[in-house]
Amino acid sequence: MQTATAGALDAVLKHPGIWRRAAPLRQRALPSGFAALDDALPGGGWPCGALSEILFEFDGVGELSLLMPALAELTQRRQRVVFVAPPYIPYAPALADCGLDLRYVVQIDADASKGAWSAEQCLRSGSCGAVLSWLDQADYTQLRRLQLAAESGDALAFLFRPARAASKPSPAALRLQLHSDGAEQCEIDILKCRGNLDAQRGSTRLRCRTR
Repeated sequence: MQTATAGALDAVLKHPGIWRRAAPLRQRALPSGFAALDDALPGGGWPCGALSEILFEFDGVGELSLLMPALAELTQRRQRVVFVAPPYIPYAPALADCGLDLRYVVQIDADASKGAWSAEQCLRSGSCGAVLSWLDQADYTQLRRLQLAAESGDALAFLFRPARAASKPSPAALRLQLHSDGAEQCEIDILKCRGNLDAQRGSTRLRCRTR
């Protein structure tokens, strides 16, 4: 056994030949259809097999419009899109106008106690392209289960939550907070984004035309 001095060991550790550069993490994503948002996300769109949280203070700030291009793409691929416990009845003609194939759109009615469970089962099934759910109250364990279910079923999970949840920790891969500018655009704060160092350092704001 050979013994190296501290100086010799330091020289060895600094030699570039002993290190292998790690390949950059490639995030699979589905384009959102909004150039400003896609440019800000490391995979160029909504992360696949992951939970994305969308936070807002008032209904109608563009929270659903932001998802329409991606959901339309999924249904055109004959992948199922599931609405779990939506606060309002989805208006079928409007969805069709946005390009969704209604044959692949499913609505599940569930109360507050069953909404998270229903979304989790849909995500784990492997038969859904995207699952949208609404939760006013959700603890970290529920969010973690949704994240793991999205990974297991390789689906896009979208969770709509009130803006007050922004201060609470979450295992979601992506967290967005929406603000209405009173016109046809909404401002989006990227609160958290897996693989985006700029977003990890603080909120990143951008504007998208959603209406």
